[in-house]
Amino acid sequence: MSRNAKARLLLDAGARLTVNALAFIPQFTAWADAGMLTLIEGPFDESLLDTCWLAIAATDDDALNQRVSEAAEARRIFCNVVDAPKAASFIMPSIIDRSPLMVAVSSGGTSPVLARLLREKLESLLPLHLGQVAKYAGQLRGR
Repeated sequence: MSRNAKARLLLDAGARLTVNALAFIPQFTAWADAGMLTLIEGPFDESLLDTCWLAIAATDDDALNQRVSEAAEARRIFCNVVDAPKAASFIMPSIIDRSPLMVAVSSGGTSPVLARLLREKLESLLPLHLGQVAKYAGQLRGR
């Protein structure tokens, strides 16, 4: 799951995100401009974790990701480490959102590419309006 997709999933769940990086992708800047998250530009500082209960290490630098993971573990903070499930305290499944219907696909971190391909295949089979069908079925169930 991409950085963007993880952030979107957390934002949709109502999380208050703080993103720390040396540079930001345009989507993160747009979300910050819209007041949806906070950006902290600069090198990683372990003290940023002091007010968190969940962290995601998603850099291209394995050593930095490991440092984030260790700092999170020392603070008993859940930490997802992209492409390194053994260094993570939790994994994030690939999600198909047809709200209120949600489908999660995971390989337990062993094959993210396979999970992504399977999610894409399932996503193509599930119509976009499936959530509306689920809502309607829920209304009928209550009768």
